[in-house]
Amino acid sequence: MKLAADCSRCAALCCVAPAFAKSSDFAVDKPAGQACRNLRDDFSCGIHEELPRRGFPGCVVFDCFGAGQRLTQETFGGRDWRSEPGIAGDMFAALPVMRQLHELMWYLTEALKLDEASRLHPKLRAALTETDQLAAGAPADLRALDLDAYRNRVNPLLRRASEMARSRVGGRRADHSGAQLIGRRMRGADLRGASFRGALLIGADLRDADLRRADFTGADLRGTDLRGADLTGVLFLTGSQRRAAVTGADHT
Repeated sequence: MKLAADCSRCAALCCVAPAFAKSSDFAVDKPAGQACRNLRDDFSCGIHEELPRRGFPGCVVFDCFGAGQRLTQETFGGRDWRSEPGIAGDMFAALPVMRQLHELMWYLTEALKLDEASRLHPKLRAALTETDQLAAGAPADLRALDLDAYRNRVNPLLRRASEMARSRVGGRRADHSGAQLIGRRMRGADLRGASFRGALLIGADLRDADLRRADFTGADLRGTDLRGADLTGVLFLTGSQRRAAVTGADHT
C-alpha cells in the first residue's frame, strides 16, 4: 500500500469533493462537489507553484495519504468523475472515508517503527491489515462504514504505543492532550515525551524546544514556530503538519 499522495494517478478528487470556505487557508468559497476554479482539464492545478502567494496555503498542507489515487485507480478502476459524471457522487462521498482509513494506516505504520512498543507489534500489524481490507471495499461498503466506531477501536492501541515510546524518556512528561495552546510561548522548553495529541498550537512559539519523542497526533500546527526545535524521534508528526508549521534547521 502507498500512504503518500501521487497526484499524477488521481482525478484531482481533493480539488472537487470537499467544500472550501474563504479564509486564511483559501482565497475563495467553493461548495462541495464543484471543481476548484484553478483545476485544469488534465486534473492538474493551474497555480500549483504559486498556491500560498495566491491565497491557497490550505492546498499545500492537505495530505490524502494516498487515498486519492487508490480511489481513482483501484476502487473505480481508473475511471474519473469528469468523463463519467454518473460516478461523481460515489467518488466524492468515498474520499473522506478512504482518506481517514489511509491516515489511520499511516499512524499504524509509524507505530510499528517504535522499538519500545515491540510487544504491541502483532496487534498493530493485525489492525493495519484489517484497515487495509476495509479500504479495499466497494464504494457502498466505504459509505456504510462507521468510521468513528472503528477509530475508537484502533486509537487506544496507538495511544498505548505512544505511551510506551514516551515513557523511555523518563522524568515528568507534560500532557497537553487537547489543550488550547494558541500563541503559547514555549521557546526553549524541555518537552521531551510530551503529549500534544489533538492540541491547538496555532501560532505557538516552540523555537529551540526539546521535542524528542513528543506525540503530535492530530495537533493543529498552523503557523507554529518550530525553528531550531529538536524533533529527533518525534511521534506521529505528518508531512502536512510540518508544512503547516514554520520550520528551519530542524533536527529530524
